[in-house]
Amino acid sequence: MLNMQNVTKIFRTDLVETRALSDFNLHVKEGEFVTVTGPSGSGKTTFLNIAGLLESFDDGVYDLDGQNVRHLNDTQRSRLRNEKIGFIFQSFNLIPDLDLFDNVDVPLRYRGFNSSERKRRIERCLELVGLANRMKHLPAQLSGGQQQRVAIARALAGEPRFLLADEPTGNLDSKMAHSVMQLLKDINDEGTTIVMVTHDPSLAREAKRNIFVKDGKVSDVTHITASTPEQVASISASGACHV
Repeated sequence: MLNMQNVTKIFRTDLVETRALSDFNLHVKEGEFVTVTGPSGSGKTTFLNIAGLLESFDDGVYDLDGQNVRHLNDTQRSRLRNEKIGFIFQSFNLIPDLDLFDNVDVPLRYRGFNSSERKRRIERCLELVGLANRMKHLPAQLSGGQQQRVAIARALAGEPRFLLADEPTGNLDSKMAHSVMQLLKDINDEGTTIVMVTHDPSLAREAKRNIFVKDGKVSDVTHITASTPEQVASISASGACHV
């Protein structure tokens, strides 16, 4: 699904050259749920932006679902991004004057779906996140956790091959964060590939694999084999398998 080999990203100004990613290597298989952790400034957001075709890179190879994206033009990148990638952000990015139905509808209109197809997708996705009975509510009438669920529904409505989530629980309390995480796990169980950046180690351990990024490189990979919170806690205490 996602294969990066020796990807390098350099930010340049007149006086300074900063390597955000340096020989970055990562392979994510279809159906995986991978979390990405690391200190601030380690390159996590740059990786996510490149993975989502929001930024270009300077060197290396990036194959998305079998397609080399290095030399795609802006139009081709936009088309591929709209067809295959869903985005979930920390700040929800909902439009305050639109109800839930219309918030989920916005990206579908850009895709050119007819009204009946859009309605089917919107109702299905709001049902999936448990908000079908509130589709005419405004975002301000919802809790933070519910707003994030709307954002997830919006991402899923396009039926993407995989989701990129940037700190999707960062603005939520711990109870809401674990509720959203459980929803993401349920979505992953249905077959959607998910890559999520998080600073929360307890959430990172709930994914199938955790990637630790430091100084623009993947410095450690932890495979999570536990299937229950008790097993996760046990692995955390005894040490997980590192490769």
